[in-house]
Amino acid sequence: MNKLFILDPQDRELFRRTVGPVERVHCDRVGNPPSPPAPIPHFSRADERQVLVDMVSDYFEPADMETGEELSYRGEGVQQAVLRKLRRGQFQVGAVLDLHGMTVVRAREALGDFLHEVRRESLSCVRIIHGKGNGSRHRGPVLKQKINHWLRQRDEVLAFCSARPVDGGTGAIYVLLRRRT
Repeated sequence: MNKLFILDPQDRELFRRTVGPVERVHCDRVGNPPSPPAPIPHFSRADERQVLVDMVSDYFEPADMETGEELSYRGEGVQQAVLRKLRRGQFQVGAVLDLHGMTVVRAREALGDFLHEVRRESLSCVRIIHGKGNGSRHRGPVLKQKINHWLRQRDEVLAFCSARPVDGGTGAIYVLLRRRT
């Protein structure tokens, strides 16, 4: 389908007058941009350095060291398959509560307000980020332990478990809530 057009001398002259003088472009290509640097896992490295510091400090007590254990709870009547689906992240998370940096008193208040609100909105699955306790030094993950205790006492909580690594791992939990009647 390529057609070759040959301009007659008058058209060529008209084109030259219209365009004006031109200069040849010697290099019209831009070189390849440099590849981006490899990602650096700053937070992972900081965590590893902190572990080494804690291990050689005077305050280190091996029995108090957090092992990163997962939280898991299945209320009466909740099937194991439901907990398995929750653990795999197969429920749509409707809301997220981040408790990082809160005191225990403030976290408990925020949790109560959050659960009240999500129940009012008829959400059935939420994620709560309690953190891994890195800021708690040798006391371990204080909020994680409190959340584990508080949620087991709530009637609207059917089940909960630690989140998948992409959603916070052992620093967060998925919570399955009873439908509002």
